[in-house]
Amino acid sequence: MRRCPHTFCEPVWRYRQQLLSPLPAIRAWLFDNGSLTRRLQHACDGEFRVEVVAQEWQRPLLNERRRLALPARRLALVRQVYLYCDDVPCVFARTIMPRQTLSGAERHLAVLGNRPLGALLFADPRMHREPLEFTRLQSGERLFAEAVQRLASPPPAIWGRRSVFYLAAKPLLVNEIFLPGIEKL
Repeated sequence: MRRCPHTFCEPVWRYRQQLLSPLPAIRAWLFDNGSLTRRLQHACDGEFRVEVVAQEWQRPLLNERRRLALPARRLALVRQVYLYCDDVPCVFARTIMPRQTLSGAERHLAVLGNRPLGALLFADPRMHREPLEFTRLQSGERLFAEAVQRLASPPPAIWGRRSVFYLAAKPLLVNEIFLPGIEKL
């Protein structure tokens, strides 16, 4: 485990060509550029659902602020959800939506409720997505701690990916953390 000067470490995000570690059984899930929501819905033989864990205005993590070029004290709407297949949590998603992104036609993003964000993003012809970044999370990292809250026995490490989406040139950052349940799909 990395030693950190703070209570929780920040994840280190890398592009695909920078990954050095062998990838787990979820490789196809990690590298798929399509809609994760749509892929989960198709892979899930039973019921797919979204559970909103939290949605509030807060200061994003340092790496999230840097990725979105937000000033240090700027608040953003942070939405955290679990994506379930048959009551098994498969993905933890954390979305960072700057205030300016939630203006005009995009203000509906602030009131999604249990509707999946991915379905809206990929249905919008104005959507543009930057390349995916990847990370391996482990105990001691805040994102790991938040992602494994619903797991009875968390694994030692989990994989995640993120990308910045643009709607009408307005950015939002989507972190998708893959939980062990994804390996059964």
